[in-house]
Formats: sequence, structure tokens, C-alpha cells
Amino acid sequence: MNIKMVDLVGQYLKIKDEVDAAMQSVINTAQFINGAKCKEFSANLANYTGAEHAVTCANGTDALQISLMALGLQRGDEVIVPAFTYVATAEVIALLGLVPVLVDVDWATFNIDPSKIEDAITPHTKAIVPVHLFGQCADMGRIMEIAKKHNLYVVEDNAQAIGAQWKGMLGGRENPKSGTIGHIGCTSFFPSKNLGCFGDGGAMFANDEVLAQKLHCIANHGQKVKYHHSIIGCNSRLDTLQAAVLDVKLQHLDEYIASRQAAAAYYLQELASVEGIELPVTADYTTHVYHQFTIKVRDGKRDALKEFLAGRDIPSMIYYPLPLHHQEAYRDMAVVVGGLENSVELSGRVLSLPMHTELTEEQLHYICRAIKAFYR
Repeated sequence: MNIKMVDLVGQYLKIKDEVDAAMQSVINTAQFINGAKCKEFSANLANYTGAEHAVTCANGTDALQISLMALGLQRGDEVIVPAFTYVATAEVIALLGLVPVLVDVDWATFNIDPSKIEDAITPHTKAIVPVHLFGQCADMGRIMEIAKKHNLYVVEDNAQAIGAQWKGMLGGRENPKSGTIGHIGCTSFFPSKNLGCFGDGGAMFANDEVLAQKLHCIANHGQKVKYHHSIIGCNSRLDTLQAAVLDVKLQHLDEYIASRQAAAAYYLQELASVEGIELPVTADYTTHVYHQFTIKVRDGKRDALKEFLAGRDIPSMIYYPLPLHHQEAYRDMAVVVGGLENSVELSGRVLSLPMHTELTEEQLHYICRAIKAFYR
């Protein structure tokens, strides 16, 4: 079967001529840093997402850090994040001398539970960072209501859900895309992402021009005019070659999303009768772009199922084996609100199955048949 978790080679081969031509055009100009293609891709990305401004940077972690820097937060300020997420979300908070405040997630969607957020708010709380985990929007309607009530910033971690949409009106906009609802949205172009480049890359989204200019300034050493540095910044740039690749792949993103949704639909239908697992659920307020297809394995059999699949040359991954408050680096410095029962339990149950744009029906059938065989 030659099944992969992510088949980047197969995806590239389908658009090889387009990508090669785009990269060659950059090489021909030798504009490797801040070339014309960077500006062109930023404009096309903003147009695709519906954001007023898209500011590119070196990677998704930088996007989160620059966003928090742009909000003018001070050391000791608290930022609410989900306990079940990739470490980068909390990492940038700690690096800036801020305090990550960990709250539990919703069992069904894996995303931050809005009902837990208000319990975590103190006079030191300044921002909420909801993560659109695995490919669907967090409950941004409720999150934005809470933020407005308590005068908090919202920075969306949209690294896994670019192209997902909120269903209905929100913030005066109809069906806004994830990453464009809060004050700032962030995404990653890591190669395995739904929109991935051939190295590292990231971007930030904002609908406020002043805020967008500040994001751009911080990412460029804190300068608006060359060699004149008005604020403390950093060096975080998207290479022109990566912008060229991304601009090609952006034209195929909706096609990629449809392929992932079709693979997910196959899984959902074929595995519905397997009692030993719990299938992913899409909330009624969002679409799902399936960066991951993550099941919950019951009765403590997650690791056994993973090993069983590996024996049949089927890869799988555990995203994530530890909640943030069980990570050594955050045990003593993060604030934990509540028991975080869902986050702990999910870390012991989740298993992500192969999910990418090149999965064939034959491969999907083989994977599902293997899972059913495990439970016979």
C-alpha cells in the first residue's frame, strides 16, 4: 500500500510544472528575500481568507510571538490557552514573560471550552489564544462575546485549520474564515500543513490597518524605514522561494480541502460500526478541513491499536501524548484552572490516522479493514 501519514511527494508531482516554474522565476530574478512574489502571495492570501491584511513571517511560532508582541502585553500578564494543544501556543507566552493560563477543552471537538474561560479570568488576564485544533473552528462566537465583555484580545492559532469557515454571521461578516475573526490570526506553512511550503513559513491576519502595520514592523526588526528602528522587533521573513511555492498551492487549497473531506467521509462511514473507537465530530457552527483525522480509542487500547496498525505498515500518530500542564517545562510556571480532565483523558486516547490529499480509496479501505480486524 505504501501508506504515508502525509504524502508530500505525491502532492508535488501533481503540480510539479507549476511549482518548478514559480521557483525558477524567483531564481531568475535572485530576489530571494522580500521579493515581489512575497507581496503577491500576501495579497492573494488576504483575498482567499477575507482578511484585510496578511503579513507573512518565518514560521507559525513566530507568528504567535509577533502577534503577542504587537498587543503591547507586559511581563506577568496572563494569556488563556487550551491545555490540549501543541506546545508552541504556550511556548511563545512563556518566552515573552507572560503567564500561560491553562483551561480544559471540549471532549467532542478537542477545542478550548468557552464555559471554562470565564473561570480563568483575573485582573491580570489580557488575551485568549483559541486553537482551531485538527481543522475546525473553536467556538469563536462565544469566545468573542467573552472577550468583548472582559476587554480581552483574541489571537487565533489557525495553524491547523486554514480554509475552515464559521457558519453564519459573526462580527458583522458572513461565513468568515478561521483566523480572521479575532484581533489577530496566525497560521503555519510547515510542509505537512494543509497549505504547506517546502520549508518553514507562517503568516498573520488582521482587519485593523494600524495593527497590521505593527505586525509587519515587528517582523522586520522593528523598522518601518530601513535602519530606523521605532520598536523592538525580530527578524522573521518568509523566503521568496517559499512564497512562490505557496502561491501555487494556494490556488489548489480548496481542492486539497475537498480531498481531505472526502477521505474523512470514507473513514466516518466505514468506521461507524466499530464500538471500540469514538470518531471525530464537527461542531454545527463550523466546517472541518481535516488537518488530522483523530479518533479516540476506548478501554486503554490506544497503544495496542497503534502497534497493530504499524505491523500492517499503516502509520499513525499521537497528537498529543501529554497535556501542557504535564510537560516538565510548564509544570511550575503555568496556571492551571480546574482539573483539566478532558485534556488528560484525551492525551491517553487520541490516535490520528493517515490524512492527506493523495489517499486512495484502496488505501482507505485497507486502513479501515485493519482497524475492524483489531476489534474482531
